[in-house]
Formats: sequence, C-alpha cells, structure tokens
Amino acid sequence: MRGAVPALLLCLPSIACAENTTGQEFSFFSSFLQMIAALAVVIGLILITWHFFNRFTRGIAAGRFAAKHIRVVESRYIAPKKSLILVEVGGEYLLLSCTDDRLTLIKQIDMLEEIEILPEGTGSATGFAGILDRLRS
Repeated sequence: MRGAVPALLLCLPSIACAENTTGQEFSFFSSFLQMIAALAVVIGLILITWHFFNRFTRGIAAGRFAAKHIRVVESRYIAPKKSLILVEVGGEYLLLSCTDDRLTLIKQIDMLEEIEILPEGTGSATGFAGILDRLRS
C-alpha cells in the first residue's frame, strides 16, 4: 500500500500529458472510479473463491484426518522452542519433551488420576490473561 501511492504520483504526469486520440476529454476521476470498481470486483471474486475453497477442504480434512486414537491433551511452553506435551494414545497418557530438533518421552502415565489437575483460576496467574482475569473479578 505504501508503494502504491508513490507509483500513482509518478504516473500522474504521464496521464495528464497523454494525448487523447478519440476526441473526447480525459477524465481522471471517472478512470479512477472505474479502477476502484474493477479492484472491488477482483477482490470480491478472490474472497468468494477463498470462502468456497475453505468450505470444500474443511469437509475433506475433517473426514480424512480425524483423530481417532491420538489426542494432544495439553501443551505448555517452558522456554523458546522447548515445550512439554501431554498426549493420550490408546487410553495411556505420555508426557513428551519437545525441543527444536528432538521429541523425547519423559514419562508414561498409566492413569489420569495420577495427574493433579488445578483449575485455571487458582494460583498466581501471570501474563496478560492473568491480569484480565484479575480485573474481571
């Protein structure tokens, strides 16, 4: 968008000095309106195509890639490019360590009851979400 304004300003002298061979007077305003209308039609066609493409591919992806036996329960980042991932595979829970180039099994948890689940609102919530939660209450 920033480059469009200088390009338009560079083209204005050539547009203003162009000779009209049809004998009619050149109107910059009407040409500008035609250009905006054509741009709106093109952007509208792009958005409509994008909408229908997403509807079509969402139906295919939901049927083909539906998770049946593997589910990511939770993922927490502990450092840049390092996270802990809790995955459920066939009823068993696996705690995985994910780094930039490696995925490592830390512990296999047989039952979910072994994991102490804390509600989201307890403890000292940090970050922007914690500040918003404290302001709401």
